[in-house]
Amino acid sequence: MLAPKKTKYRKQQRGRRRGVAWRGCTLAFGDFGLQATERGWVTARELEAARVALTRHIKRGGRVWVRVFPDKPVTKKPAETRMGKGKGSPEMWVAVVKPGRMLFEMEGVPEPIAREAFRLAAHKLSVGTQFRSRALASAL
Repeated sequence: MLAPKKTKYRKQQRGRRRGVAWRGCTLAFGDFGLQATERGWVTARELEAARVALTRHIKRGGRVWVRVFPDKPVTKKPAETRMGKGKGSPEMWVAVVKPGRMLFEMEGVPEPIAREAFRLAAHKLSVGTQFRSRALASAL
């Protein structure tokens, strides 16, 4: 699974996920993309499951780019622990996703196959998504 090799600080605050994505919201590499329509945290496990679903459906036919990286640590305290005694230890890594952010891109496959692959991948993610293609983007 994806995780940073090294970070400056072990623990981070939760932060606020306001606004829309300004960066990473257009198709930069592939012909088709999966774009977030909701805000949220996408875990490293979700990203890996979606990536595997994508690559399995296209049967190593095209090329896939993962446009987000889980670089935020989320901490949890052990079960049945009393309040206090400091912040819990890091449990997982998440990517902060805002509406408009491109999550995955793909090229080298026909549109119906790409659309179905992204549909399968979207079921693995905890945020709402929509399909994007260069043909749709130029028409808008």
